[in-house]
Amino acid sequence: MEIDYVPGVCNIGFKEIRRRKIVGWSGLLLTVISIFLLWWLDSGRMWRLVVFIPAAMGAMGFIQAYSKFCVYFGFGHMFNFANVGKTDTVEQIEFISKDIIRARQLLAYALGIGFVVTLIIYFIPL
Repeated sequence: MEIDYVPGVCNIGFKEIRRRKIVGWSGLLLTVISIFLLWWLDSGRMWRLVVFIPAAMGAMGFIQAYSKFCVYFGFGHMFNFANVGKTDTVEQIEFISKDIIRARQLLAYALGIGFVVTLIIYFIPL
């Protein structure tokens, strides 16, 4: 099954999707490690806010892989369905507009998930 560029819907191919999945799993692992370290070190509540970074990173990776859309490429007017590191440029204004709207939406989802995870960790007793 071949994937093609669709403005505001899909801007990455299989190799880029695989990279996003790796970022998602890495972020999830770092989130779990962070939570464990916070518990083990019996750190203060304010230190729990650090969990936001890996939680948002993991969410961003999984969201981009699932949606087949790279936020960075969306903001940068690019797409890639070939080898990793090689990008093509989006030049049509209406396509760029759709990509930016989608990139903002996915960024908001990832930041929202990171925020919710951080709130949960902040308020639960460790």
